[in-house]
Amino acid sequence: MGERKRESLGSRIGFIFLSAGCAIGLGNVWRFPFITGQYGGAAFVLMYILFLLLLAMPIMVMEFAVGRASQKSIVKSFTALCPQHGVWSLWGYVAWAGNYVLMMFYTVVTGWMLAYTWYSASGRMTGLSPDEVGGAFGALLSSPGALAFWLALAVLIGAAVCFSGLRGGVERVTKVMMCGLLAIMFALVLRSVTLPGAAKGLEFYLKPDFGHLVEHGIWTSVYAAMGQAFFTLSIGIGSMAIFGSYIGRDRSLVGESMIVTALDTAVAITAGLIIFPACFAYGINPGAGPGLIFVTLPNMFNHLPQGRFWSALFFLFMSFAALSTVIAVFENILAGYMDNFGWERGKAAVVTGISVFLLALPCAFGFNIWSGFQPFGEGSMVLDLEDFIVSNNLLPIGALIYLLFCVTRYGWGWEKFIEEADMGAGLKVPSFLRFYLTYIAPFIVLIILATGYWEKFIK
Repeated sequence: MGERKRESLGSRIGFIFLSAGCAIGLGNVWRFPFITGQYGGAAFVLMYILFLLLLAMPIMVMEFAVGRASQKSIVKSFTALCPQHGVWSLWGYVAWAGNYVLMMFYTVVTGWMLAYTWYSASGRMTGLSPDEVGGAFGALLSSPGALAFWLALAVLIGAAVCFSGLRGGVERVTKVMMCGLLAIMFALVLRSVTLPGAAKGLEFYLKPDFGHLVEHGIWTSVYAAMGQAFFTLSIGIGSMAIFGSYIGRDRSLVGESMIVTALDTAVAITAGLIIFPACFAYGINPGAGPGLIFVTLPNMFNHLPQGRFWSALFFLFMSFAALSTVIAVFENILAGYMDNFGWERGKAAVVTGISVFLLALPCAFGFNIWSGFQPFGEGSMVLDLEDFIVSNNLLPIGALIYLLFCVTRYGWGWEKFIEEADMGAGLKVPSFLRFYLTYIAPFIVLIILATGYWEKFIK
């Protein structure tokens, strides 16, 4: 029996939207504005963009190159390119499992976004007092049945889209979703920047004041910018490599990576244009933490003309951002089943959906019936443990492995990486980057890994 023919994407724009959709998620539309507010606004944004270009984007090029050259998912890609050194293949299985861990909490939070889209559209949040709005979020978290229902809906959407096929499902739906995301963002920005008092928020966000960085400590601010740039693109666990395996060799990978990075950054920065003017217009602290989206902003929408409409639109925007990542990571997981066991797409999608739902239940129950399990001490929960495994371990370790695999002679090697990355029309990898990517970038990733542990357990 011959090997199953590799599926491919139908268009370049489909590849760009899929890759950007994987990168664009809740980290862009919630975490980026939140930590930007925490670390001083525009000066932090400049540092973030610098590290995005210096660190995150080159590793994205490497993921795309490994995927395109191997024509495999994360499970088999290292073995296909470097069969003589089998130790690399171990990371393929760890990273594949890492996609599962990511979905174990990400689908739960996506369910929150879907729930609040419905709550807003149905008028359930309209006219509530500030205490009642806060109580509504608490009621959602304390209900195992409600969380399981919205989790199931998020998983069902992801699995159904992937079940429908690469071109007819994943590519087509992601194109629509990304166009919808960008259109909704544009409408929300226009509404936010025209609120009375919005100018102060724009000044805070767009006018650099490096004194804010000093207030929090230069190193703390630098690390926060470095970490946000690194984690926003979800590099290290093959989430980008899978889409590299679905594209042709007519375009070089540096240019494609720059477009994906630019889209990801544009969404993050635009999210700030939505949130900061609104916060300053209504006297809201932009560093309000997790409650910013689910408690503070719904209160703000209740005071806006047509607030029900704008609230529903905002949470639909959040849902699109979250679901674009869910669909992309589901595709990575089921591609592992297809490559490893030769399964058909339908079977792989069903198994992925059922297994993700069951594995995500501990996170959902961690807010209620299993709240006694506090892995990092009082106030922590299952979600914190799963996020720590992915964000502080798998992503930086995976990025380091991709770096070493592409630059050392014990892996794929620099020459083969460059040959693949530069194939096709477009920008090429500058030769002077070899020294930086071989000796400096791995050191930076190690700093991120070590500092994550320092912040979590020692500081």
